[in-house]
Amino acid sequence: MSPRTTGAAAAAAPRTPPTVVLHGASVVDSPLLTDGSVDAVAVQVAPGRAGDDALQPRSGTPQVAARYGIDLSELAERAGLTGAAGEAFTVHLPLPVGSSVELPWAGLPPRIVLVGVGDEGPTALRRAGAALARATRGLRRVAATVGAQSHHDDAGAAQAARAVTEGYLLAAYSHPRISATPDTKAPAELVLLGREGAAVAAAVETARIGAEATWLVRDLANTPSDVKNPAWMADRARRLGTKAGLDVQVLGPRELAAGGFGGILAVGSGSASSPRLVRVSYTPAGGGGRHVVVVGKGITYDTGGLSIKPREAMVPMKTDMAGSAVALATVLAAARAQVPHRVTAVLPLAENHFGAASYRPGDVVTIHGGTTVEIANTDAEGRLVLADALAWADATLDPDVLVDVATLTGAATLGLGRQHAALYGTDDALVAALTAAGDRTGELVWHMPLVADYEEAVRSSVADLRHVPEDRRIGGGSITAALFLRRFVGGRTWAHLDIAGTGRSTSDKHEITEGATGYGARLLLEYLSTLD
Repeated sequence: MSPRTTGAAAAAAPRTPPTVVLHGASVVDSPLLTDGSVDAVAVQVAPGRAGDDALQPRSGTPQVAARYGIDLSELAERAGLTGAAGEAFTVHLPLPVGSSVELPWAGLPPRIVLVGVGDEGPTALRRAGAALARATRGLRRVAATVGAQSHHDDAGAAQAARAVTEGYLLAAYSHPRISATPDTKAPAELVLLGREGAAVAAAVETARIGAEATWLVRDLANTPSDVKNPAWMADRARRLGTKAGLDVQVLGPRELAAGGFGGILAVGSGSASSPRLVRVSYTPAGGGGRHVVVVGKGITYDTGGLSIKPREAMVPMKTDMAGSAVALATVLAAARAQVPHRVTAVLPLAENHFGAASYRPGDVVTIHGGTTVEIANTDAEGRLVLADALAWADATLDPDVLVDVATLTGAATLGLGRQHAALYGTDDALVAALTAAGDRTGELVWHMPLVADYEEAVRSSVADLRHVPEDRRIGGGSITAALFLRRFVGGRTWAHLDIAGTGRSTSDKHEITEGATGYGARLLLEYLSTLD
C-alpha cells in the first residue's frame, strides 16, 4: 500500500474522543481505587484567598490525602503550584521494595495528579480538564475529583462536569498520523468521581457531542491536501451525512456550470481537482422549528492562485477549508443532539491552484444569480466561493437564519489576534445569541461593524462589484470582505464569522491543539441548542 493510499484510508474514518464515565461513589468508598483498573487519581487545588498564600484544597483532595497518608498541600507547595487553572503536577509514588514493607498507599493507584482549578468557573475548569488530559496521556484510566464541589446545586454540578469534560476531551486530541509508526500514547478513560444524576449525565453528553464535532473539524482540516481535494471532501460529507440519516446533495463541475456558479468554477479553474458544492440537511422529527443554514468556506488548498502566496504563508493552507468542516460537523452534531430546528450545511469546495486555465486579476466572473464581480486578487478566493454558496442558499433553501464561517482574512487576525473571531451580522439578536454562545463554550467572538463608509471598497467600474478594494488606504480588510458577502444574502438574517485567527494555532494551549483548532463547531451547536 502506498503512503498516499495509507493516508487516504487513515483519514477516511472519523475518530472519537476517549470515554468519560460518571461514578457516584466518593474517593472514600470507591472500589475503583483498589481494583487495579485506575492508573492515577486526579485531585484539585485552588489559589489561596485574598491575603492568604496557602493553596486551598477542594472537595476530594483531603479525602485522597487521608486515604494515601500524604500531605498533598505540602507536596503542591513544594512543587511550586499556585492553583491557577491549567496547572498540573504528577506525584509518582514509590512501590514497596520488599514484602515486609508496608506503605499507606499500597493497593491504591500509584500516581496522584494535582490539578489547579483557579476560580472554578467554566473557563478555569475547562483548562483544568485540558491540563489533566495532557498530564495523563498514555495511561489506561484516570479517576478525578476535579470540578466536584459539595456546595454545587444540580445546575452548578452539571456546568462543572461539562466544563471539565470539554477540556479533557478537547485536549486529548492528537493529529492523525500518516506513518509506519503508530502513536501508542492514547488518552486515558476519565472517571468523574462523586458525580451522578440526570442533569450531570446530560451535561457530559453535551460536552461529548461538542468535542466529537471539534475532533471531526480538526481531523478534516489537518488532513494533508495530497489526500484532501474537493472530491475527497465531498465524499466524506456524503458518507458521514448518509450514515447519520441526513439528506445529501453533491453538485459536480457540470451542475455547477449549468447553475451559474461562476465564483466556485473560477477559483477551481487552475487545479487538476475539480470543484464541488455539497448540501447536507437535517430535519428534526416532526419538523417545525427554524431553518438555520451554515455555509462554510472549503478551499482544500490555497496557493493564492496567480497572486501566489509566499512559501511560509502556504504551509498551513491545508486548513483553509476549516469553515466547511465546521459547517459539516455542526449539522452532524445537531442531528445527534436532536436539536428542534432544521439545519443545513452548504460546502463550496475548490482548490485554489495555478495553471493554464487559472482565473486572473482583471477577470469578471458571474456569481450564481447573475451578479458580476471584478477580480482584483486571486488570493481573495474565499469570498468568491462563499458568494456563490450564499446566493444559492438565499435563492433555494429559504433560511430563517444564514451564517457563514470562513478562514477569510489575515486582517481579522491582525485586529483581534487568535482568541476572538470577528463577528459581523445584520441582526442584533443573532449577534447577541452567537456572542453568548461563544462566551459559554469558550469560543469567543468580537462584534465588528459593517461600516457604511467603506462600501466604496466593493464598487467596480467594470462589474457590479469588486471583491478587493482598489484603494488600500481604506483598510479594514475584514470589514470590506464582510461588506462584499452581505451583497449575496438578500434580506436574510445573516452573520459572518471570520475565523482566520481562531481556526489555526501554532502550539497547544489549554483545550486548543496545534494546527486546526476546530473553532466554531461547539459555538454553533450551542447557539442551535438554545435557539427559540
